Amino acid sequence: MFKKISSTALRQLKHKRVRKKISGTAQVPRLCVYKSLKHIYAQIIDDEKGQTLVAASTLEKDFTGLKSKSNQEAAQLVGSAIADKAQAQGITQVVFDRNGYKYHGCVKSLADAAREKGLQF
Repeated sequence: MFKKISSTALRQLKHKRVRKKISGTAQVPRLCVYKSLKHIYAQIIDDEKGQTLVAASTLEKDFTGLKSKSNQEAAQLVGSAIADKAQAQGITQVVFDRNGYKYHGCVKSLADAAREKGLQF
């Protein structure tokens, strides 16, 4: 009767619905968060040009000493790293795109760390 939809497909539907309203510009780019089972990624994107301006993830060499690269501690480090890189590029204000994930746990930790470092959402 009803077709079962996976949680990944539900997340992608939520992301499409949110992306209709959110768009990054050159003045206010979009901070997009993605998390897999092993890593956390963050990008600052200019949607007008279709270009990634700044990126940070737990795959970088700075995060080799972490016990787990997918927990809230790792998310805080990625959030502060993306904020530092953004400020070096002259980016101070962004639009936050949680990519269909709930705003808690790793996503909230990353956002809070980026705010503490000076990014404005």
